[in-house]
Amino acid sequence: MKNSHGGLDPIATVKDVDKLRDQMVKEIVAKSLDASKQLLEMKQEFFKSIQAFVELSAEKYGLKFGGKKGNMTFMSYDGEYKVLVAVNENIVFDERLQIAKELIDKCIQDWSSGSCDEIKALVQDAFYVGKSGNINKNRILGLRRLEINDERWKQAMAAISDSIQVSDSKQYVRIYRRNPKDSDKYDLVNLDISSL
Repeated sequence: MKNSHGGLDPIATVKDVDKLRDQMVKEIVAKSLDASKQLLEMKQEFFKSIQAFVELSAEKYGLKFGGKKGNMTFMSYDGEYKVLVAVNENIVFDERLQIAKELIDKCIQDWSSGSCDEIKALVQDAFYVGKSGNINKNRILGLRRLEINDERWKQAMAAISDSIQVSDSKQYVRIYRRNPKDSDKYDLVNLDISSL
């Protein structure tokens, strides 16, 4: 039998319990791979159906749609079911984010002269790089909500906006069924095996 190092062990030397474990694991994995393939095919069929329906609907207004669509919700006529299509864009920042940080640092140095370092710490927290080497995008984007009338600050906020790049986007489809106990709520039809 092939071992975990890539070598071969004589079958006679492999314990029965190890053979049974190997068989069980491989059966579970084979069924899981098959189910995963079926789910992928089902997802592709969903998106083809949605695409065809959106194109048909758009034709009624003389429009032609193509490419990925934004967030959309489709309801069954009786309101019992809904299908939600969501687009999640992954954003990254280019070198202009560092330019924005330099401009913000200059603002803080001027504003905090003679005051405590806590002010500086608040904004630097937005640029903190976590253990995984990533910055918190929401904290960075949250700085843009602050109304500060300083030209350097405004330049920094423009640099943050200009630094935003969409690295990729993913479409998700979620299926919901009306909750039989509470007709104002919908329950997600769960296709995640670990959550069932």
